[in-house]
Amino acid sequence: MPAVETAEIKSPAALPSSPLEPSSSNVALDVLDPTTEELSALSSVERAAFHLAHRMNQGTAKRAMTWLQSTLGMGWIRVATYNIMRVYGFEHVEATDHARPIVLASNHRSFFDMYAVSAELYRRTTWRKSLFFPVRARFFYTTPPGSLVNFIMGWFSMYPPIFMTPERRAFDLYSFQRLATLARTGEGHIIGFHPEGTRNKSTDSYSFLPPKTGIGKLAMAVEDIQIIPVFVAGLEQKSLIKQVARNWQRDAEPIRIHFGASIDLSAFRGKRDALRTHKEIADLVMSHIAELAERDRELIHSNIEPMNQ
Repeated sequence: MPAVETAEIKSPAALPSSPLEPSSSNVALDVLDPTTEELSALSSVERAAFHLAHRMNQGTAKRAMTWLQSTLGMGWIRVATYNIMRVYGFEHVEATDHARPIVLASNHRSFFDMYAVSAELYRRTTWRKSLFFPVRARFFYTTPPGSLVNFIMGWFSMYPPIFMTPERRAFDLYSFQRLATLARTGEGHIIGFHPEGTRNKSTDSYSFLPPKTGIGKLAMAVEDIQIIPVFVAGLEQKSLIKQVARNWQRDAEPIRIHFGASIDLSAFRGKRDALRTHKEIADLVMSHIAELAERDRELIHSNIEPMNQ
């Protein structure tokens, strides 16, 4: 990967329309707090929501949130899924370097994808973990109820926020820099990332939306990034009540989570940090997710009851 230098923000007009698009600014080596200029792009409600989540994702507060995730959060997800949960390839997660951050790149068909994945991480491992899920800021950071949902459902792990509006470009660039820092350093950092960028509402579990370039931009910003592809199927797309009820229904479709091997990105070393490279990486990541989907298709069509490995 190319060397990374501190970004210089001269004016919002110089920023890209999205933090996940290419920019002439490089990614800062270590970003924690936003500048006054970056915060000024947000409304008072948005600033308050960000400050709360920002505080809860650091130090003692983050450790407390992680404990709640690993006990209460994992507990209720386990109760709601244990009869129909099937997991494959978890040895690939164990084979990673746990002293460095790990990016879990998953397809996105349900509101509950990363809840199910993170619960299995907590259940199956004992090494230190801190979860971060970059999220579209709409609702979660633009309304007080959104902050409440972020707390109750995610223990503030839906962070950092991306607003994706021209008026908030300066803050979005900060959020990407913050995300890159979390993906670069931090023992046990687990970052959930959906390359498709938005939820796929198709009824076909094996269809995918074209990947956005964000995962490629992140990969170019973080040297030796560890990206594990993940394919998830069998979850309800929206209804939590239906998802919980299915756990006790006879012949309910099982939830399947497939983990793949860490993706080799050595072919991109030395390539130009540009949109074309970001797209090539995003396409490669999605191809690995698609391979896991094909394994799942073969498993389902084999009429063999999947084993919870």
